[in-house]
Amino acid sequence: MGIFLMVFATGCRTPEEAALKKRKGIFQVGKKKEDGAQPGGPTGPAQAGPGWNPNANIAVSGTGRQNSYSRVPMSQPYIAMTFDDGPHPTNTPRLLDMMKQRNIRATFFVVGSNARRYPHILRRMIAEGHEIANHTDSHAYLTKLSPDGIRRELSVTHQAIVAATGVPPRVVRPPYGAITADQKAWIKSEFGYPSILWSVDPEDWKRPGSSVVTRRLVSGASPGGILLAHDIHPPTIDAMPATFDQLLAKGYRFITVSQLISLEGQG
Repeated sequence: MGIFLMVFATGCRTPEEAALKKRKGIFQVGKKKEDGAQPGGPTGPAQAGPGWNPNANIAVSGTGRQNSYSRVPMSQPYIAMTFDDGPHPTNTPRLLDMMKQRNIRATFFVVGSNARRYPHILRRMIAEGHEIANHTDSHAYLTKLSPDGIRRELSVTHQAIVAATGVPPRVVRPPYGAITADQKAWIKSEFGYPSILWSVDPEDWKRPGSSVVTRRLVSGASPGGILLAHDIHPPTIDAMPATFDQLLAKGYRFITVSQLISLEGQG
């Protein structure tokens, strides 16, 4: 295995990890900072009301053409809302209730240790149409691990998800977004997982306040975007009703990451 070349992406960090590396307030990958970034809503039909099931309309096929995605270029009004580091015993069920009320689907990047602790929450996620994805077993920096170490982190979590739900994960998110180009290629070859980063990071782990989290997510959203948040922080959960409602009002449709990837190349 060749020497991995370090590539850093911001985000996906808990408050306890903040001392390791102070980030610089970047909220969008490849875009300007939050100030002044006010993209308009998508063109296309508005989100349908109760009973609209995106899973019935968009078939998941394969795991994408690329080794990694931070967004999927498109003009259609689809976005993928993603939540990292759970499941949490109280926050995640609250979040699931909110999404069920709005008929919204999301992708949960779960940590293996939490998946084993709360398998019933994973089963509820699947029953309600959400996607469960791999976020390693111990929230480790993949860039600090050998291939064998990465294999263990991903394999153990894969097994925990399958044991709880019977549904294997299709994608992975590297903790902290820290992953090299060589690692992305190796993981895709070894596991079939594309590595999923994000186009919008509200830095909710810093607990800036629910209204700020909402503003950052809504202002940063654009068609094909992948939005990052964490379902382990109560203020993030508090931000979600307004976030969901404002994005729905802009005409966005919430689908899973794997569904979003399946639309690649369709315009």
